[in-house]
Amino acid sequence: MQHLSENTRHRALFVSHGGGPLPLLGDPQHRDMRALLETIVQGTPSPAAIVVISAHWEASGVRVTGARNPSLLYDYGGFPDEAYHIQYPCPGEPALAQEIVELLRAEPALIGEVNAELDNSRGLDHGVFVPLKLMFPQANIPVVQVSLAAGLNPLQHIHIGRALAKLSRGNLLFIGSGFTFHNFRAFFSPSEESEAKNTAFLQWLDKTVGGALDEAQRVEQLTKWEQAPFARFCHPREEHLIPLMVVYGIAGRASSRSLHAQILNYTAGFYCWD
Repeated sequence: MQHLSENTRHRALFVSHGGGPLPLLGDPQHRDMRALLETIVQGTPSPAAIVVISAHWEASGVRVTGARNPSLLYDYGGFPDEAYHIQYPCPGEPALAQEIVELLRAEPALIGEVNAELDNSRGLDHGVFVPLKLMFPQANIPVVQVSLAAGLNPLQHIHIGRALAKLSRGNLLFIGSGFTFHNFRAFFSPSEESEAKNTAFLQWLDKTVGGALDEAQRVEQLTKWEQAPFARFCHPREEHLIPLMVVYGIAGRASSRSLHAQILNYTAGFYCWD
């Protein structure tokens, strides 16, 4: 099994991005998340570019945003008018996007035939602009978004991460943007039982992502995540967990920090590879 050498390591994060635009609208149930994201990159070098894998973009292959000045995609409904006027005027990085596409196309033995393509028209969804607006409010760092591949196969997404890790550019920051708990029914009817189930799954996730396992064991645990305690209660559908698989594949090692914040009455996990 391939592992990354020390000199090819990239910085990576997995963040729980909360409920739609609520973190940017002053919602009190996102106060902890806001505080965490506003400080999570303090003390680290400013990246030359940011690559985000969001739970809110799935494609038949892998798609990569190629716009020089990406728009925002307000992919939510039922919020106040201000939610549809949020701005994050970051630049894109077409050359980096093209490098990512070419790299993915060159790795069929690793990731399968995923039909990687540029998408020059799609905007950045809220899984991108919500956390970035808190982490990098100046919006002056180029951003590229990479989609999930249809089917949401966890091992395939670890392999996609391993392919992305081969990018030769230095000083990139990769962000997986999802949620460690994503049960809509439980969000609207919180209970001690639901939070206990979330806690059990999160403890398993903390141990798996950051614990003293060898990487073969870690890969096996992550690809068999459905066997974790209350996994399918926490993720009736796994799109919010799969970005974690990608950034783990990029990092190829245990996380250096595991952080928690309360979001919508549940404890959510954040993982850092510094």
